[in-house]
Amino acid sequence: MCYPKDYRMMTIIVLVLVTLISVGVSAAPAGPSATLVRNETADPTSASVINTTGGSITTMVLNVTAQNLKWKAFVGNVTGQLALQDASGYSIFDWALSNVVGEVYATRSPTTVSWSDIECSNITHISNEEIALNHTSNPDDNISATFSTKDHDSFYTGIIEITENSCYSIHTNVNNQSQNTDFEEVILYDGTDESNGDIVYATKLEQDAAGFDNEPYDFQMIVPEVGMPGWSSSTAYYFYVELT
Repeated sequence: MCYPKDYRMMTIIVLVLVTLISVGVSAAPAGPSATLVRNETADPTSASVINTTGGSITTMVLNVTAQNLKWKAFVGNVTGQLALQDASGYSIFDWALSNVVGEVYATRSPTTVSWSDIECSNITHISNEEIALNHTSNPDDNISATFSTKDHDSFYTGIIEITENSCYSIHTNVNNQSQNTDFEEVILYDGTDESNGDIVYATKLEQDAAGFDNEPYDFQMIVPEVGMPGWSSSTAYYFYVELT
C-alpha cells in the first residue's frame, strides 16, 4: 500500500565515533574524524487483511506509523583529547578525557561555519530553510513545526553564549518515548542577516545516556532531508565537535 510521501516516517540511524584531535586557539568547534558503524531504516509493515461478506458496510479506523522521508537521524558516541598544537599539528602536551562535555554540530553547508557570528535561528532563517529543502507542503512535519518550542539549557559555542531557552529546540526520544530532559537539540544560524548565513543544528553531549533505543549514547539528533516528491538522492551534512 502506498502513502503520500509527506506522511512517511523515516529514521536513518548512523552511529558515529568521533575523535577530536585538537582544539584550536580560537576555541571554535573542530571537524572530527568519523567512523560509520551502521545505517538502517525500518521496513514497511505488512498489509492488514479484512474479509467481509457481500452486501455489508464496514466502518473502520486505520492507524499507521509510516516512514518520514523528510527527516533523518544521527546518533553516536564521542571520544577524544585536548591538545596544545602548533599550525603543523605538533603537540607539546595532550590531555586524555574521561568525560566528554560539549556539543556536536551539523550543517549542510560545505563552507566553514562562521563561529564568530553564531546565534539562534529566527523564524525567517527557518522559513528560508524550509523553502530550500521543500518543507512547505505539510505543516505538521516541517522544520518550524518540529522545532516549535524554546526549551534548552545555556551553552557556549566557542566564545559565544547561547542563553537558556533562546533558540528553537527539541528533545529527541529516550527508550522510544518523548521526554524533555536529555538530548536537547537547537537550531543556530551563522550569518548577520537572513540571507548571508547557514543553518547549524547543535546538540549537547551527554555521557552514555540511554538513547532512543535505550542504548547508551553521547548524542542523538535529527536533521531535515529534501522533501520534494520523488526525491531519491541524499543531502550531505558536515559535522563539528566542540569539547569544553
